[in-house]
Amino acid sequence: MNISEATPPGSAWKQGLKDALPLLGAYIPIAISFGLISIQSGFGVLETILISVFIYAGASQFLFVAMVASGSPLWLVVIMTLLINARHVLYAPNITAYLGTDKRWIPLMHCLTDQIFALSLTILPKLAPQDRMAWYTSAALLAWFSWIAGTAIGAIAGDELTQRWPLINDVLPFALPALFLVLVAPRCTNLVWTAALACAAVLALVVKLLGYPNVAIPLAAIAGALVFHAMKPRLPSDDAQPTEAKP
Repeated sequence: MNISEATPPGSAWKQGLKDALPLLGAYIPIAISFGLISIQSGFGVLETILISVFIYAGASQFLFVAMVASGSPLWLVVIMTLLINARHVLYAPNITAYLGTDKRWIPLMHCLTDQIFALSLTILPKLAPQDRMAWYTSAALLAWFSWIAGTAIGAIAGDELTQRWPLINDVLPFALPALFLVLVAPRCTNLVWTAALACAAVLALVVKLLGYPNVAIPLAAIAGALVFHAMKPRLPSDDAQPTEAKP
């Protein structure tokens, strides 16, 4: 949906909720899985929920729980968590370029996930500048709260759910990758974006198969960014730079 004209008060908030709503189909099941695994690893219900509140990074949360449960030293847990999240160093500048000088984006970067990033790159350029912050706030907060809610469900009732519907254990691992593919696929509209995304995907797969899954994501993100900027001169100016919607 192209919302290039200024919208009535409140409509950008509603549009953000509407656009982020499909994320819940993947966020809640994966969060349920995390809540269940965290409890099985020895964490309490409140501890599990607080991990989703303050860390809020799917892969890092699973790694955090696994490393703590295995007795890894705290310094190593912190380093590995930061390493996986290093991709946000590339994510945030691309998003803030659309949000302008409004400093409210600083705390809201806590809610920047892979899927919110992909969704924002698709939607923000179509919005009037004055509507972007409201849209991003509502979309990001809905995703965050759904993750927290899913975590709570998994921590409290995860065992019962998986015992009643064993198929859940087989379905959960595919929910988030499938969602992310749906979000990034529309971005493959030219050779530059397609090459960057393909490079990142292939490198992540190769590094994981070589036995280094924890560094696959940050390395792939860096490689994809390098390919994009190397080929950027071939991009039409409207795609290469953030576009300001006409009021």
